[in-house]
Amino acid sequence: MRVVFDQKAFHAAMKAGHGAAILARAAERRGLHFHDRSMEELAVTALRVAARDSIEITDPDTGKVTREWGAFDAQPELVTVANAGIPGFLTNWVDPKLIEALVAPMKAAQIYGEEKKGDWTTEDIYFSVIESQGEVSSYGDFSANGSVEINANFPQRQCYHYQTFTQWGEREMAKAALAKIDQASRLNIASVLLLNKFQNASYFFGISGLQIYGGLNDPTLYAPIAATSPWSQSGTTSAIIYDDIRRLFQQIQAQANGLVSQDMRMVLAMSPTQEVNLAKTNEFNVNVHDQLKKNFPAIRIVSAPEFSTQSGELVQLIVEELEGQETTTCSFTEKLRAHAVVQDTSSWKQKKSQGTSGTVVFRSFLIGQMTVS
Repeated sequence: MRVVFDQKAFHAAMKAGHGAAILARAAERRGLHFHDRSMEELAVTALRVAARDSIEITDPDTGKVTREWGAFDAQPELVTVANAGIPGFLTNWVDPKLIEALVAPMKAAQIYGEEKKGDWTTEDIYFSVIESQGEVSSYGDFSANGSVEINANFPQRQCYHYQTFTQWGEREMAKAALAKIDQASRLNIASVLLLNKFQNASYFFGISGLQIYGGLNDPTLYAPIAATSPWSQSGTTSAIIYDDIRRLFQQIQAQANGLVSQDMRMVLAMSPTQEVNLAKTNEFNVNVHDQLKKNFPAIRIVSAPEFSTQSGELVQLIVEELEGQETTTCSFTEKLRAHAVVQDTSSWKQKKSQGTSGTVVFRSFLIGQMTVS
């Protein structure tokens, strides 16, 4: 059964102290009973109930049923803070796909080659260089003139070992999981990337203060020659660019005293800014790439951002091998040594380490360099 009442009159009666009498009359006349409710709670509850359309009332004495319509009173004042909607965060959505920030490509090993030399206990690396020498003499049946000797050198490179730490905690992982991020896994990926970026930099520039050099600053490299004109200029044609690369090969031929030929395996290294200039095309619809592949069939072209140096744009042409001996190699002692995971009360940590000896240049006369701007 529903009850309709005049809220204003009820509120006034309650404030005047007639609440007990109202409850007693409701129990006597309407059969309504209230248990374990204070007058204040009843008043608040009553004030919050809006008037309904109508109610049916049965007289307890005669049994007669009558219908009474509500007063349709105005909505009473709110007892809660006014609100226009749900919490804003409930309408947010987190994309589970992780978008990684990109880093510059690591191309040193593609340009110079890569090889493990030693291990994580190695402090110095020595290389054996053998040179044959001697003299001849006029033949005589009883002559003992003439002799042959060898001369050995042992050039040295030092080793540099470096490390980084990965740390993650229980609550940290739980909070990251709310955004669908595998914290421990992502930290391990970041540590590998960090170590490899440093390794790549050591291959190009070596380690300052140690006898470790890079492919761009080895002290045995020959001085670069100058290009005819900057390749990026609109007036520089494909013929000029190709001729500059041809002159670079001629420089290697002069340095090697005729030991190299155009069909040998070579790598042409430059910055991405300069590589695009190899697409310049002549009036016969032939670009620099086409000419290089035709005249140097075993050449490959690799670009790396590191060739945009502080001194300008650098181009290197490297004969990769001569008589079975590689010209350069990137040397490492250890690649990603993962040490034991150490557990704390509510966290973990792990050390990772690597080792480098930079880029070793065995025969610098097989490398030609050119500045193009």
